[in-house]
Amino acid sequence: MGSVQVTDQNAKEDDYSLDRVPRSKRNMSWLSITNITFGIATAIFYFQMGSVMALQFGAINAIISSIYAIIVAGILGTFIAYFSAKSGMNVNLMSRGGGFGYIGASLTSFIYATNFIMYCAFEGLILVYAVHTFFPSIPAWTLIIFFGTLVIPLNWFGIKQLDKLQKWSLPIFAVFLIIAIVVSIYTPSIYEGHFWTYMPEGVQVGGQALLLCMGMHHGIMGLTALLASDYARFLKPKDIRKGSIAIGFIPQFFCYGVMGGLGIWFGVRLGESNPGIYIVLLLGLGGALFTMLTQIRINVTNIYSGSLSLASFFENVFNFKPSRRFWVVVTGVSAMVLMLGGIVDHLDTAMTFQGVFLLAWAAILVSDALIVKKALKIGPRYYEARQEYLYKWNPVGVVSLIIASGLGTIAALGYMGSFLQSTAAFFAAVLAALLTVILAIYTKGKYYMKNTPNDVPEEDYIA
Repeated sequence: MGSVQVTDQNAKEDDYSLDRVPRSKRNMSWLSITNITFGIATAIFYFQMGSVMALQFGAINAIISSIYAIIVAGILGTFIAYFSAKSGMNVNLMSRGGGFGYIGASLTSFIYATNFIMYCAFEGLILVYAVHTFFPSIPAWTLIIFFGTLVIPLNWFGIKQLDKLQKWSLPIFAVFLIIAIVVSIYTPSIYEGHFWTYMPEGVQVGGQALLLCMGMHHGIMGLTALLASDYARFLKPKDIRKGSIAIGFIPQFFCYGVMGGLGIWFGVRLGESNPGIYIVLLLGLGGALFTMLTQIRINVTNIYSGSLSLASFFENVFNFKPSRRFWVVVTGVSAMVLMLGGIVDHLDTAMTFQGVFLLAWAAILVSDALIVKKALKIGPRYYEARQEYLYKWNPVGVVSLIIASGLGTIAALGYMGSFLQSTAAFFAAVLAALLTVILAIYTKGKYYMKNTPNDVPEEDYIA
């Protein structure tokens, strides 16, 4: 009995990073989980996306693209949150039994982890430069180490600590945001017309400008849809239906609608695309504090998800299973190294590939669950993550992801024409979904399960 208690305690401290969350531990309300996801949704990065799109491609194109992002990412996020809540697993674990095999899923886990490390570095630099503006005598590298280290202990106690941090910091964020909006209203606008009518010279509504806005959104939509699974797996069973919709759509609405919309507003009125500059111009030292709050909120979630993905990858490939806290430190230190090394200067290139990869991965998980498992009755009706029951590789997901990501990246680099260059991630997602269904039918589901367990509760079945 004592060893069982110790094992359960270790799993709790690790937030069940290597296995499904037991039903007895799925005890968080959809409000609590949605609150945690607001740490992602309130990132200043979305301000910057809205401002850049509006100033380069016109406000109305940015608004239309934001609506598109809310709908597509919201639908994907809702399905993924539902699968996660039903199975008690995040997307790294679901991928093992959801078409990839336990080694094949390590490919997704590792790239997913690098994605969070990159965003952690990028978001951290926004904070560093905002503070450096007020305290130029402090070297940037000192601020990088200080703020990079700060988010590590904030992740030490897992999901419950994240819930408390986001819950208590959200009202402070709201107050700062309202003040910034009010000050902006009373600040003379550089553009004389209504902000939604702003259009750069030579740019029209729709066409290539709209496609370019959508292409920018594709770079992040896959992430916001997949991210819900890290938290939805703790959802109370009775809240699954309404909770999945809330977790799927509310953060997307806030990311692209509220934060992105305000970014359009601020960018057009102030003629500046960098929120690290215009928030400080609007609020002074308060702007630096506002930036600090938002970036800490987003980076604790980046580190949390990055640590889960690294734990899954190293357990899968190397059977290396230290605690989740070990990976929290690794993720935080890796982000600091990227910031100090200036590797984030290549973020645009990384976002192009990651946008293609993540949207294709999300499409595979959704099509595998809804079409392959549910409609065609191919493969198991549940997700299994334990290696003894799985094949190392499942061509259904692995081949679909490699082909779709490869062709999507080629398209994104401009080798398939301007239309596919701007819609590369969406093209990759559609191709990945089609290939998943075709390969599942061709292989007849042979590579989903090596052995069949008899201890999976019927309540965890997703189809």
